[in-house]
Amino acid sequence: MPLSDDERSAQDDAGLAEFGYRPELERTLGTFHTFAAGISYISILTGTFQLFYFGFGHGGPAYWWSWPMVFVGQLMIALSFAELAARHPVAGSVYNWAKRLGNAHVGWLAGWMMLVASIVSLAAVALAYQLTLPQISAAFQIVGDGSGRYDTATNGVLLAAVLILFTTLVNAFGVKLMARINTAGVFIELAATVVLIVLFAVHVVRGPDVVLQTHHTGTGQSFGYLGAFLTASLASAYVMYGFDTAASLGEESLDPSRNAPRAILRALLASFVLGGLILLLALMSVHSLNGKGLTTDGLQYIVLDVLGDTVGKAMLWCVLIAVTVCALAVHTAAIRLAFAMSRDNNLPAASLLARVSPRFRTPVLPAVIVGVLSLAVLLINIRQPQIFSVVTSIGIIMIYGAYLLVTVPMLIARLRGRWQPAAGRFSLGRWGLPVNVLAVLWGAGMIVNLAWPRAAVYNATPPYHWYLRWGAVLFVGAVALGGFAYYWLVQRHRTGVLAEHAARQEPGTDTKERTPTHVR
Repeated sequence: MPLSDDERSAQDDAGLAEFGYRPELERTLGTFHTFAAGISYISILTGTFQLFYFGFGHGGPAYWWSWPMVFVGQLMIALSFAELAARHPVAGSVYNWAKRLGNAHVGWLAGWMMLVASIVSLAAVALAYQLTLPQISAAFQIVGDGSGRYDTATNGVLLAAVLILFTTLVNAFGVKLMARINTAGVFIELAATVVLIVLFAVHVVRGPDVVLQTHHTGTGQSFGYLGAFLTASLASAYVMYGFDTAASLGEESLDPSRNAPRAILRALLASFVLGGLILLLALMSVHSLNGKGLTTDGLQYIVLDVLGDTVGKAMLWCVLIAVTVCALAVHTAAIRLAFAMSRDNNLPAASLLARVSPRFRTPVLPAVIVGVLSLAVLLINIRQPQIFSVVTSIGIIMIYGAYLLVTVPMLIARLRGRWQPAAGRFSLGRWGLPVNVLAVLWGAGMIVNLAWPRAAVYNATPPYHWYLRWGAVLFVGAVALGGFAYYWLVQRHRTGVLAEHAARQEPGTDTKERTPTHVR
């Protein structure tokens, strides 16, 4: 006999006790809500529109092949995460998974890297407003006319700040409001994506063999076109991550151990198919592959070129909606992660950060702090001409690093025979080991590729400084080493589930068997 909603909720709440937590967040999100959370974080229209100019500029039309390459690699991670989501659908998914598979130290580092990455990613996503709004109307170019050296970057920060303020307010008012806006936004994004694909398809002027053209972008590269292709792959790598958000909302979802794995895989697959078609048909339908706007305005230029001013701008408004819900999803995931780490007393002022508002049933303080810190990331880069590629690439590297801190411990657990998938739920079976190995190799390889000190990414315009070119290595290294030094010297002596968040312990139960950290 199928379980009732109340019985499923009780079963899911019992799973939290394995981590030593009691249920506090309200379970209101259904199947589509969890799918929407994952796909809005990935956001087909946000990612493809934000960095198409970069991919095309550095790899020519043939950069399209980085799309299926990144999909296959990310699918290995998503499959591993789906198994974990079926077993542990818990807030702050990456943090709690790393803690469970490895130890408290690995978990803290994974959570720390993911939290900083989420803050940087929120800033990166919000910058997409600048790439779209001035294309709709020149009135949105508030700072200068766009021709000045810092006009675009400074105006981008201003528009992004407005979006971050909006996501902060929505998330502070609770998960129900966030879910309504997110669901409506995702519906509009998916409908607009399908319409855009159809409109591009009826305007094609060349065949699909366009993706074999390199536009001589490998000339002068150390590794020929391979070097150009690996640089251009940043554009695809930026899109297909964040699918773990579906699991991170597990404590607020109905039947998450069944729905979260499906949501993770469906979000990634839908993004691959629809995004790949948009990119391919855009290249097939643009009037000229030599237009200057392709390497400056990207897909926004193609939309206006192919569809004309009226229809084109209507589609750009849909892109703007997609950017908005994407930023909302990134902010939401960061809040759940901050809440999860604070519940374990693993952040400063943890008891305040882990406090759930009795009125809105959501952690309000993390929403505000994440928003403020994302604004700080923008302000630091306000006069950085290559702000878009720098901020996005650093955010991606750190998220890939956090994912690696889950897949490596998971692989070790498999090899030692300590990993057991949830009975009757999603399982890779005998494919688990090879998939896990490929996930680790892919994650490590992409971190090296994305962090490589390329002038094209980190110091494309003067003044040229070695520390700008090595900016990703220096920033990520400082965050990882500095953060872990703080943890080792200070925070590890305090870690442990806060008493007000701890599961009620039944007589005769050993807490140490239920959670890797002690109860404070």
